Parts: sequence; structure tokens; C-alpha cells
Amino acid sequence: MIRSTQAADAAPDVLRVSLDAQATVTMGPLARGGKSRAHVAAADHDFAPAATVTPVGLCLPTWDERFLYGVTSKVTSDCLGEGLTQWGESVRERFPHSTPLVIKLENGPEHQSRRPQCMQRIVDFVHQYHLHVRLVYSPPYHSTDTPVERCWGILEHHGHGAWRDSLEAVLGFARTMTWKGLQPGVELVTTTSHTGVTLTKEAMDHVEAQLKRLAHLGKWFVDIVCPDYPPPAAWDT
Repeated sequence: MIRSTQAADAAPDVLRVSLDAQATVTMGPLARGGKSRAHVAAADHDFAPAATVTPVGLCLPTWDERFLYGVTSKVTSDCLGEGLTQWGESVRERFPHSTPLVIKLENGPEHQSRRPQCMQRIVDFVHQYHLHVRLVYSPPYHSTDTPVERCWGILEHHGHGAWRDSLEAVLGFARTMTWKGLQPGVELVTTTSHTGVTLTKEAMDHVEAQLKRLAHLGKWFVDIVCPDYPPPAAWDT
């Protein structure tokens, strides 16, 4: 994992990315603790929330940049795939020559490398943008090693003691947080993602055939290479 990170940072044409979702945020006049200089009277019990939103974050550690997506649907493999594609569209003109991506993830249920639908979405992403992607997963109990995790604490404390009673309030706190002097790009995602999406065995075999798993680390390191280009030299292992 460290070797892949160092190789990615040393290669001028490789872009390192970190992707993860935070715990779902409930909205309403609910008690949250913390302190506020304004008078805030919250409900003394957490009843059914008015709505929920889940922050999905993507960061570029080398550039200290953060992109946050407020997802109103359940976070699924399709949802994360949509977020990755949406981010790719927003930065493709900035990095036209950075075809290889090293994506750091936790081994969560929505984006683990043994989940066919997740791999299908990333394979589609690779083919759509003619990229090389290496997926690097954190081992258990090492979530703090994922760079995007470092912004969740800032986001949580940024609005501590204030009402999060609407989408506008939640996204507003996200937009005004800072990380190393920079504010994140924030967008709302209202696309509905369905759970229980499965692939046929033939489709699963087709996806798996496009993955290259590193020996003895099959579920932790996965290469997905666009067939139009050879693998980058920085990925030699």
C-alpha cells in the first residue's frame, strides 16, 4: 500500500485519489450536543428525521483538494460509481494526461473488490475515459489511513451545536469548512440508487476477466487497465 502511494506520488502522470462515504446525517430540530453562540432550542428526543443525506467524499491528497457529494439516496455501488464519474467529468480538462489513477478505498460493503456491481461500474469508468485504475484497499481497522477520512472530523465539528434542519444547512456547513485553507467543491446528488442489484454469472465472469489481482493480495490490490494502452511503468510490482 505504501509502495503504491509513493510510486503514484513520484510519477508525474499518475493521479492519486481517495474515495469514501461518511455516516448518514439526519435532518431536523434534533439534539446534537456541542456549543453554539446563538440560541438554539432543539428537541430533547431524536424522533423520525425529516430527511437524511450521506456525504460521499473524494480527495486529491497531492493537491489538498476535497470534493463532497450530498447523496439523498442510499449509498450503493451504483451511487459511488456515479460520484466517481461526476468527479471525472469535473476534472478531466485539468488532468488530460493523467490517465493512470490510484484510488484508495476502505474495504466497505459498497465498494469492496469482491462486489461485482462495484467492479462493473469502475470497469465502465475505465473504458469511458480510457484510464488505468489501481484500487488500493485499507486493511481492517486502518480507516484513518484513507486520506478522505481526515476531513470528516472537520466537517462534523464545523457545525457542532447548530441545527441541521435542512439540506441547505447541511450543504452550507460543508461548503464553508476548510482544509489547509481550501474549501471543498460541494454538490447535491438526488439520483435514486437501488439496492439488491445483481449480475448474471456470465456478466460476473466478464467483469472478473478485466481485473488483474495482485498475487496473494487479491482483494486488496486490483488493476483495471484500458485495453487501448499498456500498463504504466509506475505500477510494476
